[in-house]
Amino acid sequence: MWGELAPVGRDRASGGYRRHAWTGADADCRAWFRGQAEARGLRYEVDRNGNQWAWLGDADAGDAVVTGSHLDSVPDGGAFDGPLGVVSSFAALDELRRRGARFTRPLAIANFGDEEGARFGLACVGSRLAAGQLSKAQAHALVDADGVTLPQAMERAGHDPDAIGPDPERLARIGAFVELHIEQGRALDRTEHPVGIASAIWPHGRWRFDFAGEANHAGTTRLVDRRDPMLTYAATVLAARRAAEDAGAVATFGKVAVEPNGVNAIPSLVRGWLDSRAVDQDTLDAVVTAVQAAARERAGSDGVGLTVVRESFTPVVDFPHALREEIDRILGGSVPVLGTGAGHDAGILSAAVPTAMLFVRNPTGVSHSPAEHAAEDDCAAGVRALADVLEGLACRSH
Repeated sequence: MWGELAPVGRDRASGGYRRHAWTGADADCRAWFRGQAEARGLRYEVDRNGNQWAWLGDADAGDAVVTGSHLDSVPDGGAFDGPLGVVSSFAALDELRRRGARFTRPLAIANFGDEEGARFGLACVGSRLAAGQLSKAQAHALVDADGVTLPQAMERAGHDPDAIGPDPERLARIGAFVELHIEQGRALDRTEHPVGIASAIWPHGRWRFDFAGEANHAGTTRLVDRRDPMLTYAATVLAARRAAEDAGAVATFGKVAVEPNGVNAIPSLVRGWLDSRAVDQDTLDAVVTAVQAAARERAGSDGVGLTVVRESFTPVVDFPHALREEIDRILGGSVPVLGTGAGHDAGILSAAVPTAMLFVRNPTGVSHSPAEHAAEDDCAAGVRALADVLEGLACRSH
């Protein structure tokens, strides 16, 4: 399975993946998922929000155990973030069938659409829509860098954009959702354990900073006569780093757009996107407030206008202790429990259904990069752990 999926959406020059939502690469990933489902005799379906499902047993019976992740990527992302969870889900089902497991609850494998938000700027679109955390109007307003709206992209891919919206009936079928994911950090690498359990997801969000200056000639405009938004943006990037360091949080300006974007032109507009995450809400609020204050102060001295828009936000997710403790018991009671600053579909769905996460060791600690890696033995350990968890949850009477 890993070999079949590996070439899809891979850029030859960078070695990274560009599996963005509702593109050809995304369609190929979705076709792969459907093929895996049908090869195992699972009932395949696509929900109103474009999320894919593969069902074993009667979905309408309720109290289902669901696993899975996502197949899309960030620009030039790694091979493991998302796909490892989907591949491992099918492999875990194969392992359970090999064991002769007898299921007493329905089981499903899911691929949630547009988790990374690489194309339209909002993460976890598929799960947000299903959970009612993103309205139809908000989703229809999303636009990619080429001016293509989300409805246009979905329609071109053969999906009905007018059907999207909350899906409480489907989520009501789920008794537990367990997502396996490569660890995005090196906490497990400092232990002897290949697999860990998630405790919580830090609160995190994305803010767009628009710095409006005055376009002018780079060669003829005196420095003192300039209203250069690039200077304000650069100072804000440095301020974000200082605020994050002071608070023990993280803050990153990882995307920037410049107008008119000419080598010999002073920009008229610099638009930068801040991603910030912290262990708790108060710390996150303090960091973002400090960054905004520094940006406004510098904008005033530079003669630059500033607008800040919060484009997305996810509050802290503390995974249900009862499910987490049950999974720990199933796995022997000695599995490391880790917090994470990375967002996931499991975090979004936690507001509607009991959710949990398993992490697989990442020796490089690198994520969202072609250098992302997990050893084959650790991936196999992840499959066995997921199979044990699914067996413990879905193969016993209640």
